[in-house]
Amino acid sequence: MEYPIFALTNKVAIVTGASKGIGVGVAKSLAHAGATVICAARDSKALNSVVADIQEEGGTAHAKHLDVTNVAQIKGLFTEISQEFGAIDILVNNAGLGFNHAAVDVTEQDWDDMMNVNQKGLFFCCQAAGEVMLKQGSGRIINMSSQASVVGIKDHAVYCTSKGGVNQLTRVLALEWSNQGVTVNAVAPTFTYTPGTAERLDNPEYLEKVLERIPAGKVATMTDVAAAVVYLASPAGAMVTGSVLMVDGGWTAQ
Repeated sequence: MEYPIFALTNKVAIVTGASKGIGVGVAKSLAHAGATVICAARDSKALNSVVADIQEEGGTAHAKHLDVTNVAQIKGLFTEISQEFGAIDILVNNAGLGFNHAAVDVTEQDWDDMMNVNQKGLFFCCQAAGEVMLKQGSGRIINMSSQASVVGIKDHAVYCTSKGGVNQLTRVLALEWSNQGVTVNAVAPTFTYTPGTAERLDNPEYLEKVLERIPAGKVATMTDVAAAVVYLASPAGAMVTGSVLMVDGGWTAQ
């Protein structure tokens, strides 16, 4: 019997939106598993701090500036990375926007801003990585979705729509690419405690309302989400493709 392997030694991984929140946890966890991690985002100062932390812990990481709303920049950067590092083995599409508005208050700009990042930017990152991975005959793409992709959440019409689209795109790309060695999956977290969500989740009243919907009785940690990503990126996840892995403490089981 063969036993599952979770190590990512000698793998090259790109993490978008790696300058804050879940992206930081994912980048650090991939590096801890042995990958060379390309941390990509717009905030170069924050990226440099993340890379320094990874290197201090003995991992390998590099910072690259990326605005996922700029398709030409995506294509240029992914070509640069594949040439510089010899491969792109893993892509984690983590960059995303999240804000809430009552549906009647949503403006065209609100819609465009979120879709440009959560759907358009994500798709063209998939495409750019896919071109490299298909030539290699191997690769792992993990798209960051949300529990809001499968259940409705009041005042989140645009966000829920964008993440529902992520799930469908994940399935289609899996159908097109899996027989060529490239798996495509999504990870869908519930409310996750990060420096960015701490202000809300540290509010007892707000937290109580959230926990009423989570059977596990707690919010997710960055480690919880990163663990799912590492699994799907690893050899252990080779037979998983076209799936949306819920990391929601049971929220969507209701």
